Amino acid sequence: MDYYTFLVFYALPMLAIWTAYAVRRRRVEALSIALLDEAHAAGLSEPPSLHPIFDTSLCIGCKACIEACPEGRILGLINGKAALVEPANCIGHGACRTACPRGAISLVFGTEKRGVDLPHVAPDFSTNVPGIFIAGELGGMGLIRNAIEQGRQAMDSIAARKGRAATGFLDVCIVGGGPAGISASLAAIERKLRFVTLEQDSLGGTVAHFPRGKVVMTAPATLAIVGKVRFKEVSKEKLLGFWQKVALDTGLEINSQERVTSIAPVDGGFVVTSTKSTYQARSVLLAIGRRGTPRRLGVPGEESTKVVYRLSDPGQYCEQHVLVVGGGDSALEAAASLSEQRGTVVTLSYRSAAFARAKTKNRKRVEDAEAAGRLRLLLTSEVKAIHPDRVDLVHRDVPISLRNHAVIVCAGGILPTDFLRGIGILIETKHGTA
Repeated sequence: MDYYTFLVFYALPMLAIWTAYAVRRRRVEALSIALLDEAHAAGLSEPPSLHPIFDTSLCIGCKACIEACPEGRILGLINGKAALVEPANCIGHGACRTACPRGAISLVFGTEKRGVDLPHVAPDFSTNVPGIFIAGELGGMGLIRNAIEQGRQAMDSIAARKGRAATGFLDVCIVGGGPAGISASLAAIERKLRFVTLEQDSLGGTVAHFPRGKVVMTAPATLAIVGKVRFKEVSKEKLLGFWQKVALDTGLEINSQERVTSIAPVDGGFVVTSTKSTYQARSVLLAIGRRGTPRRLGVPGEESTKVVYRLSDPGQYCEQHVLVVGGGDSALEAAASLSEQRGTVVTLSYRSAAFARAKTKNRKRVEDAEAAGRLRLLLTSEVKAIHPDRVDLVHRDVPISLRNHAVIVCAGGILPTDFLRGIGILIETKHGTA
């Protein structure tokens, strides 16, 4: 083979392939760096819970983890190595670790800068308090699939406990009516256990308060009585409809709008006190979320029915004057969505002078809405009182009063850490450990 033949048929095609590969790789890295810079600029550089870390000595930059992640552009390449480029959006799916051919990925909780408080939970979902079990998001696993599986498995562990409940005692009190609580309740029915399920909001738990039309990502899981559930991508409405049908078909009853206020040991079991009643149970399964209860403003009039803590359906506020309170992504998304509704007059109030922990795209939506006259932004403001027809605020030390039909408070939630410690459950602070 002469030099010319080699050049034309082998060297030049290989050079073209490698050049195209290098150009594409540089684009991927440029996008990854831009996303990471944006996350840092928005104050969103710390992952909220379970997330991957990468052993750069093992990573070969093959992008298998990037392609396996079902959550979008969460991972990227930087300097030829995999990296977490949108930390705040990672939900700990774990597909990246499974896909890595080199075993370069570990899943951990917390970071050196930001610890994550988690209850100590054994493999059988028991805690250090005999008789109290934890399943689902509270234990650090936020996926619907994990919650379903853990709810069922935790009930297996509860049913396997030796002995029976004392006279007048339930076998178990399930706290939480989300995916983990529903799954556990179905397992309790299947095992013919005496139980009650308490939910501070409504059937579906946190899922019920997702924005209208939000697509929920899950994976096949097994529900007691029902069998295999094969959702992949499903809207919030369809998922809630599925839960409602399951409850109807199986006779499952969940006590909605009933918040647990205390759990105390009594006669070899527990007395569970709620906002509506008191229950005695041999075991307790905590299937509550990590968000806990919504953070309140603590101002006169907040008990009004026009005050809510999540935006479920922007369309219901057409032709109304609405105040949104908060400076995180949920507040900005709510305000921007409301500003797009017919005749809605929106005011966004935030106590600080700038949005420190919100994504760039959400800040831009608010800026665009303000520029178009569809939204009024009151930075460095604070709500002082809520009245039937208006709200009183202080904006840059100046009292103001706004006409108002509804108030949406998006100020985050109070983690149930103190509640858990109060019933004796050990809490561990994870700083980048499994």
